[in-house]
Amino acid sequence: MTSADAHRHTAGTGAVLEGLAGWVPPRRVTNDELPTTWEVDDAWVRRRTGIVARHWAGPGVRTGELALQAAVRALAVAGGPAPDTVLVATSTPDLPMPAMAPLLATRLGLDGAAAWDISAACSGFGYGLASAVGVIASGAAERVLLVGAEVYSTLVDPADSSAGVVFADGAGAVVLRRGTHGEPGSVLAFDLGSDGSGHELIQVPGGGAAERADPAAHTPADRHFRMRGREVFRHAVIRMTESSRAVLDRTAWTTDDVDRFVAHQANARILGAVAERLQLPPGRQVSNIEHVGNTGAASIPLALADAASRGLLAPGQRVLLTSFGAGLTWASATLLWPHLPAVPPVCPPPEAS
Repeated sequence: MTSADAHRHTAGTGAVLEGLAGWVPPRRVTNDELPTTWEVDDAWVRRRTGIVARHWAGPGVRTGELALQAAVRALAVAGGPAPDTVLVATSTPDLPMPAMAPLLATRLGLDGAAAWDISAACSGFGYGLASAVGVIASGAAERVLLVGAEVYSTLVDPADSSAGVVFADGAGAVVLRRGTHGEPGSVLAFDLGSDGSGHELIQVPGGGAAERADPAAHTPADRHFRMRGREVFRHAVIRMTESSRAVLDRTAWTTDDVDRFVAHQANARILGAVAERLQLPPGRQVSNIEHVGNTGAASIPLALADAASRGLLAPGQRVLLTSFGAGLTWASATLLWPHLPAVPPVCPPPEAS
């Protein structure tokens, strides 16, 4: 393909959202059911995080199982030809190697599809969305399945209530197809960034090559979340606000143009602070953290799927997405909401007690 041919191939090409679904494991854990050793009560957790309940996977349930559930549902919503590319955004992969995406593709009957994982913590879906748009725009893909999935409960330190009350398990998936830039469903613009100087603010210090290289320097507790809450709060608010403004500028939108604002569901106080700085009223904010907690790379597609299933997103609405996570990383995007078939509810029926 010559450069002129490539230009004709990509000119006006857009990535269009045509499928969406989410899934959380059936086990619902309310604040009253949290371990008594954490010495927290329902009122404290609600006040500090905005969370009433979260879903935790049961013993033996891997991230891949949640990814599969969300993917099957998203593909059913999309219909049409099978994706030729599969991306999985996660920081809780089933194995250090190989990546999860090739096995997910095979389980879905997509043998031969290009498949790879993306690790950007809670910004993983935003980075995955940019990757999906990129491979479509380049001509390397026609349809992309992108899944954000986490089993964060496996990283929670039983002795650390600060992380335990927030983090949860779930998966969200989207299907994007080649289309025309600007049509309903189009992803319009991105802002991505990182700051490695803050890598110690949110981390799991054990379980990787660093521990294997120097086992004596690590303890079993290093395989759990470590987070400096106050510093993370400050960085999250600043980075998501700045990134949101940057992507709005690239889209030639103002905050008044935004119909729906969907931020990474980290903490209700963080979401409120970012929305306030952007001067976005509560009626434009989409949030489900109250019922699902912080599900990392799954949180934005879960929030979108939940809102779509409840009729809170309408075709043609202008949507702003933003996220922040370990790394430090951040990612924002703008899109025009498509007309989608009915999106199934995110939460399955509760497990029988």
